[in-house]
Amino acid sequence: MTEVRWDDIDQRAVDTARVLAADAVEKVGNGHPGTAMSLAPLAYLLYQRVLRHDPADPTWAGRDRFILSVGHSSLTQYVQLYLGGFGLELDDLKALRTWGSLTPGHPEYGHTPGVEITTGPLGQGLASAVGFAYATRYERGLFDPDAPAGESPFDHTIYVVAGDGDIQEGVTSEAGSLAGHQELGNLIAIYDSNQISIEDDTTIAFTEDVAARYASYGWHVQTVDWKKTGAYQEDIHELYAAIEAAKAETSRPSLIILKTIIGWPSPGKQNTGAVHGSALGANELAATKRALGFDPEQFFTIDDDVIAHTRALADRGAAAHAEWQQRFETWAAANPERKQLWDRLQTGELPDGLDAALPHGEPGTAMSTRAASGAVINALAAHLPELWGGSADLAESNLTTIKSAASFAPAERSTHEWTAEPYGRVLHFGIREHAMGAIINGILLHGPTRAFGGTFLIFSDYMRPAVRLAALMNIPSIFVWTHDSVALGEDGPTHQPIEQLATLRAIPNMTVARPCDAAETAAVWLEVLRRRGGPTGIALTRQNVPVLDRGEGEASGAVLASATLAARGAYVLAEAPDGAPEVILIATGSEVQLALAARDTLAQDGIQARVVSAPSLEWFAEQDDDYRESVLPSAVRARVSVEAGVALSWRDVVGDAGRSVSIEHFGASASGPELFERYGMTADAVVAAAKDSLTQV
Repeated sequence: MTEVRWDDIDQRAVDTARVLAADAVEKVGNGHPGTAMSLAPLAYLLYQRVLRHDPADPTWAGRDRFILSVGHSSLTQYVQLYLGGFGLELDDLKALRTWGSLTPGHPEYGHTPGVEITTGPLGQGLASAVGFAYATRYERGLFDPDAPAGESPFDHTIYVVAGDGDIQEGVTSEAGSLAGHQELGNLIAIYDSNQISIEDDTTIAFTEDVAARYASYGWHVQTVDWKKTGAYQEDIHELYAAIEAAKAETSRPSLIILKTIIGWPSPGKQNTGAVHGSALGANELAATKRALGFDPEQFFTIDDDVIAHTRALADRGAAAHAEWQQRFETWAAANPERKQLWDRLQTGELPDGLDAALPHGEPGTAMSTRAASGAVINALAAHLPELWGGSADLAESNLTTIKSAASFAPAERSTHEWTAEPYGRVLHFGIREHAMGAIINGILLHGPTRAFGGTFLIFSDYMRPAVRLAALMNIPSIFVWTHDSVALGEDGPTHQPIEQLATLRAIPNMTVARPCDAAETAAVWLEVLRRRGGPTGIALTRQNVPVLDRGEGEASGAVLASATLAARGAYVLAEAPDGAPEVILIATGSEVQLALAARDTLAQDGIQARVVSAPSLEWFAEQDDDYRESVLPSAVRARVSVEAGVALSWRDVVGDAGRSVSIEHFGASASGPELFERYGMTADAVVAAAKDSLTQV
């Protein structure tokens, strides 16, 4: 094992990093200086000596990934991005946490060069890092499965810095268990165990043996204690040796417990809650600078030789990049078909003619949309090797299994039901919905594959933090949510979603897609895969619904519209019999059939009704004014929304004169048909609502 070189100028650079962090928080008047000060040696060691990366190309595919799970300590990363020359300068540090700056309060993906993931909600970074490690292995299986370990251009390491808050959050327990189960040897987490949080000493709430817990998960655990002698000593060589040992352990994820003193070396505030989340204050900042040998009257200063030394990372990064590029080109020449796949995935393009391969169901039959989705997934899988996924222990209910594929897990994890292979495509998350969402996000952030995770719609509540972050990061995570209404039946109100569709729609940049039949399900899946921004939750029925007999284009007379129009979010499924609607019935999912039946009844009463299928209100909102007016003409104010959940998201669609056939209370334990009848989710209720709406115009 090589020794790390650590000269006086390296120590000066670390101390400069501490002072810059303290200055930045002091200038803006708020923030988190303590962890950035005490983690400066670790961050510098990683960025300058350990990580394989290139400041000139922060998105280089061959790079190691660095994830700052302790997102509140954003300066831990920002200062190193400045020192390393990734695009940040002193003015960016001065602009910390201010409008329009490249240094927001928590790192944001797609905003600051060198930031791999948006972190802030504690635990999400560490949990998503497990997804990064999943993706590394799966991508290696796609592109270079036979290369010896460590010799493929697709081999690299995922590094995470986590804190006490990350370790305490439940999502990391879920994800940590999976990481150990998967034997993710390229995942190295460094846990800053400073035992201080906002409420000060964590002993008041957190006394477990973290090392024993992670060892029980199957992790390789080491401890580096800078406090062990009684005199605080930042032993860089011991820390580097631990990192090297973690890199050498290829069959288990690694946790390095680094015991630090938060806020070191602030004379009056180190090791206190006060230094965790607030500025040092003028006097304490001056005292800290004096302790480090800095001029207390100077702010945001750095010696020329220090910045020249740290910016030399550009040369080392360029050399590493060039060496990788040579290996990549050798691989490409030897693997032309895999190189073609690589090129296609980099563009995000789908193969031509994919829509023709999708099953649309047999008109006149009945089929649940979850079953239709399962058929679509398997049809897609034959053409899209980048598509992989599974569920949170609900494969038989979600129907998310790629039937021809092995499970993604070490071979020794095989069971009598599942054959596991390290490069398998079927994901098994166990009953860990929260970790599933974070891991799917990590997979999408890492590279070009498309992963999906399934559970019941009601349990999207367990996933909500990860779903929200996917929307915030504008990444195309796919969530498959089945059992989408009270029609699931006898399981009762704990399993029957009422408010979930509305509250998920309330997340900005989040798409909810609820198809009405097998054909719409195929169209929705295809549109989801065509899109590269923002997550989608596909809401699917447990119960069978009619497969509609459709035409090839737009609705006309008695002919229903083609399901391909579902890609526009909402479309005229059935036109008013005489072509001039008096009332518009707008429905989603399993309730579309009720709107169609109500249309027929209204026609018998001499009322002209148009039926609009609206699988995605978000996609519909993207359409131009002319299209939206053609579907929902403003002159037709009599409108009825039909959806088996709360009507919260329909007010703007139906307007003041409109009515909603909805369910505004929790469900009950009974059969699905009985619940629909008792709760007024019927064609007769739609007819009554339409007539009532007509009285308002």
